[in-house]
Amino acid sequence: MGRSLRIALLSYRSKPHSGGQGIYVRALSRELTELGHRVEVLSGQPYPDLDAGVPLTRLPSLDLYREPDPFRTPRPSELRDWIDVAEWAVMCTAGFPEPMTFSLRAARHLLPRAGGSGPREFDIVHDNQSLGWGLLRLVRAGIPTVATVHHPIAIDRELELAATRSLRRRLTLRRWYGFTTMQARVARRLDGVTTVSENSRRDIATHMGLPAEGVDVIPVGIDPDEFTPPPAGQPRDPDSILVITSADVALKGLVHLLEALAKLRTERPARLTVVGSARPGGPAEAALDRLALRDAVRFTGPVPQEELVDLLQRASVVAIPSLYEGFSLPAVEAMACATPLVTTDAGALPEVVGTKAGLRVRAGDVGELTAALQLVLDSPALGEQLGRAGRRRVLDTFTWRSTAQRTADWYADILDRRGTP
Repeated sequence: MGRSLRIALLSYRSKPHSGGQGIYVRALSRELTELGHRVEVLSGQPYPDLDAGVPLTRLPSLDLYREPDPFRTPRPSELRDWIDVAEWAVMCTAGFPEPMTFSLRAARHLLPRAGGSGPREFDIVHDNQSLGWGLLRLVRAGIPTVATVHHPIAIDRELELAATRSLRRRLTLRRWYGFTTMQARVARRLDGVTTVSENSRRDIATHMGLPAEGVDVIPVGIDPDEFTPPPAGQPRDPDSILVITSADVALKGLVHLLEALAKLRTERPARLTVVGSARPGGPAEAALDRLALRDAVRFTGPVPQEELVDLLQRASVVAIPSLYEGFSLPAVEAMACATPLVTTDAGALPEVVGTKAGLRVRAGDVGELTAALQLVLDSPALGEQLGRAGRRRVLDTFTWRSTAQRTADWYADILDRRGTP
C-alpha cells in the first residue's frame, strides 16, 4: 500500500438499507479503512449505518422529505440559520434543495478542519454526488476536492418528463430538477470526477459537459462473502420474481414489470416481490389495481442486508426492467447470489451483466420481458447456468475491496498531479 490518506467522505443522504448512496458510503469507507486509510463520513439524513472504526459526523438538514410527513412545514424553532431558511424556501417553490444545502453545511464544517484557520485534518474531500455550490468554497480554499457521479440526474429528469403529459406536472418536474444545472457547473470545477461505468462516463460528457477522458471509471461492487449462493440443498421458490428498486419512478420501469407479471399469470401462478415501496397514488400503485395484481405482489420496503440476501437466494429470477441504469448494484448483488437475471438493454446494464449471466430484452418492451421471464421460470437448468456465470463474473470484476483500492490509487494520482504533499 502507498501512503495512508485522511479522507472526508460526503453524502447528502445515505439511506442505509436501500438506495445506492448509503450502501456505497458504508462499503467504501469500510474497505478504505481496512486498507489503512482514515475515513470520516459526513452525511445528512437519513444517516448511514457504518462499520466499526468509521466515524460519522452528522450534518442535519431539516429532513423535509421524511416519512410519514414529506413536504412538511418546519416549526420556526427548527430554522437555525440562513441555510435552513434557504432549504425551506426552495422546497416551498417546488425545488429540491438538499444537494445544495448539504454542500454548504459540509463546507462550513470542513473549512476550519481541512486547511482553513486550523491544522489540516484531511488530505482530500470526496463528495458522493451532492455536487453543490458549497464544494466550490473548498476548491477556492485549495482543498483537494473530488466527486463520484453515479450517473447524471438530468437523465432522470428527461425520462420523467417523457412519462407525463400533464403541463402542470412537467413544469413541477423542471423546477424539482433545477439542481442539475448546479451539479454540472460544480463538477466541471472539481479536482477530479469518477463514475461507475463506461456508459455513465459517456453520459456525463453528454449531459454535464465534462470531457470523457477527464472522468475516471471505478466500478462498485459487493462483498462476495456476504452475498453468496444459496446453501447446498436449499431450493429456490418456484415462479418467484424479485425486483429491487429504491424509487417508484419511471426510470426504474416497474410498471412494465407489473404488466409482464399480469401476462405471466394467465398461464402460471407467478409472484413478484418488490424490495422497495410503492408511492401512494403513484403509477405502480395504480397499475396494481388496473391489472388486478394486489394478491400477487408484495412490497417489502427497505430491508436489512441479511434479509436481502435471503430474498435473492430464494428467488427464481431477478428482474431489472429499468429504462436507464448508470451501474446497477442490484444486478451485481443478484449475480453474487448466483440468481439468474432478466434485464433490459438500458444504460450500463449490458456492461455490468455481460452476455452470460442473464437474458437481455429491449427497454420498455413488455412482450420481450414476459417471454424472457417465462423462459427462465420454465427452465431451472438455464437459471443455474446463468447464476453460475454471474457468480464468476462478480468474483472476477465486482468486489468492494477492488473498488476501494482503485479509489485510493485515484486519490493518490489526484494529489500527485496537484503537487500536494
